[in-house]
Amino acid sequence: MNYNPYFIVTILAVLALFLIYYVIGHVGNSKRIDTKLSRAYIDQVLAEKVQFYKHLSPEEKSTFLVRVIYFLDTTKISPEKGAVITDADRVLVAASGTIPLFHFEKWAYENLDEVLVYPDAFTEDYDVNDEHRNIGGMVGTGALNHKMILSLNALRAGFQKYPSGNTGIHEFVHLIDKADGLIDGIPEYLIPKDLIDPWFKEMEKTIKQIREGRSDIRDYAATNEAEFLAVVSEYFFKKPRLLKEDHPRLYDMLDNIYGGEK
Repeated sequence: MNYNPYFIVTILAVLALFLIYYVIGHVGNSKRIDTKLSRAYIDQVLAEKVQFYKHLSPEEKSTFLVRVIYFLDTTKISPEKGAVITDADRVLVAASGTIPLFHFEKWAYENLDEVLVYPDAFTEDYDVNDEHRNIGGMVGTGALNHKMILSLNALRAGFQKYPSGNTGIHEFVHLIDKADGLIDGIPEYLIPKDLIDPWFKEMEKTIKQIREGRSDIRDYAATNEAEFLAVVSEYFFKKPRLLKEDHPRLYDMLDNIYGGEK
């Protein structure tokens, strides 16, 4: 049987296109994770446990929910060292990452593949049994690059009503800071260029006040510029009204960096 050469070329072209779409589809979805968490369940957890979510408008809640689902669909969350995590804990991890980037529609954590959840605090050597363990979260480097470690107890505590801190948000701010290559307290991908110098000067001034005991911001913020950014960002998202009242200039700068508190 003789086939028209144009017919053969057409068939081959269709097959080639099918193969291209198949490969792109599988590669593009290779990072997707089947969370099996319903939208209604995620909304319930956020409404019950995340104050930031409670204060959003209905439209903003819908957007936040979509962002949390995207995080859960693209980032592996793994219990380690004997930790036992619930679906609600997974939602809290995703909420921790969504909060600081909520007002940036096109920003995502390209430098994160997996969050490792330890049962409690750990040491720099990842020991969860050492009596001197005191680390609640860490952005991984070296062999743990593109990974984050969170203490389960610290994660849960951050979403309780009274503590002003939030370890999950703290570590995700470090990850945002790291996106430009350095964890230095100046997140160049987010901070407007004309704000960099004023922000750096405000950091230096406030760190000096903390070290001299003339500030109510917790002492850990004075460790270095990177920790200052992470600590005051926790404060901004957890207790924005209090920060605005006590540190109006610092609040205004963070409001500018994170796209505005709404």
